Amino acid sequence: MPRPLLPPSEVRPDVVERFANKHQATIDEVRKAVAENDVVVVGMAINPHPGQARRALDAAGIAYKRMDYGSYLSMWKPRLALKMWTGYPTFPMVFVKGVLVGGASDVKRLLASGELQAMLKAPRPAQTA
Repeated sequence: MPRPLLPPSEVRPDVVERFANKHQATIDEVRKAVAENDVVVVGMAINPHPGQARRALDAAGIAYKRMDYGSYLSMWKPRLALKMWTGYPTFPMVFVKGVLVGGASDVKRLLASGELQAMLKAPRPAQTA
């Protein structure tokens, strides 16, 4: 079940307009990478969890596209835009065949079960706009 969002009727139109396209270039960059690569790891410097996800994928011999956006004190606004776009609150954000599968612990669990490897063998799911 998706996270509930505040209905548009409860947000002033000028607020929606002001933030509708903030950091759209960052979102577009990640969307393009997700469309063009089977596995994408979106992370940030200093945070240990993106490195854990990458090391788990490396150990499994799975290639991925690495995308980093700043550190705790830099680029927080583009990262916030990514969080708002995905509805996922933390980094890394790991995408497999266009599907957000979660973070480092999720990647480890999916690798251990073989589910991530199965996702890579399956056709890419149809994407929505």
